[in-house]
Amino acid sequence: MFPGYGSSPAIHWRSPTALPPVLSGLPTDDTSDWEPFRRAYAAAHADLHRDFSRFACDQGCPPLSDGEFMFESPFLNLYTYPDALDYPRSRPLNQTWHRLESCVRATDASFELAASFGGAGKVIYLSLGSLGSADTELMSRLMDLLGATRHRVIVSMGPQHEALRLHENMIGEEFLPQTSILPLVDVVITHGGNNTVTESLHFGKPMIVLPLFWDQHDNAQRVQEAGFGVRLDPYRFRDEELLGWIDRLLGDQALGGRLETMAQRLQATPGTVRAAELIEALALSRSPMPGRS
Repeated sequence: MFPGYGSSPAIHWRSPTALPPVLSGLPTDDTSDWEPFRRAYAAAHADLHRDFSRFACDQGCPPLSDGEFMFESPFLNLYTYPDALDYPRSRPLNQTWHRLESCVRATDASFELAASFGGAGKVIYLSLGSLGSADTELMSRLMDLLGATRHRVIVSMGPQHEALRLHENMIGEEFLPQTSILPLVDVVITHGGNNTVTESLHFGKPMIVLPLFWDQHDNAQRVQEAGFGVRLDPYRFRDEELLGWIDRLLGDQALGGRLETMAQRLQATPGTVRAAELIEALALSRSPMPGRS
């Protein structure tokens, strides 16, 4: 039993070939680059795949299938991705897969907006994750751009926080209690990591996604395709493009209604509870846990 790497559900290595290749960020409605990407990915990872498969065998596991870096449990497999964001599939996943939709931790410290952090503008949350926030050039550009707006901005500054400058309309720290902040904001600017994407939808927030690597490209593409935000190139977006999308997302009342409906549903059926129930049932029955993705 494992959570499918904690990234987009395309990470399920046995998924149908009718889906875009994992980690590609390619669109679902244009297959022209799918096979070239698969060939390039296979060639680039051949040695790594062979070595990891050998390691797995040395530990008593079966060899990995071509292109796979994970084992699918015959008993229970969990993955976190909201139904409305998940991929359309030409055939379902194996029955031992269970989609949890969202799993939001309840261990973050509380967070309140100080009275001094007032103003007429909306509240934007900027977080590029631990690795993305270490790109101080990119972070500085985003902070300078947002610092010139009427909005209030909460910045997760990351490990290079001392090299970043907060503007008057900003507050920020090296680490922030993200799940306590998200309910308070209006738009999220994110790198597209699985936690931030699913947590933003859990609280009904639209996203501007600036993917940097790995599963972030897939998540960004699905956010855009599902209409919950937009995917922008973190190193090629134009200033007016980012600012225009902030205004567009803030003004989209129909999107706001969709997100609110989704948030209510996700919060009413927490994936953390469902996961605990499934794991407990597996421990008691010691039998495969059939379900549906």
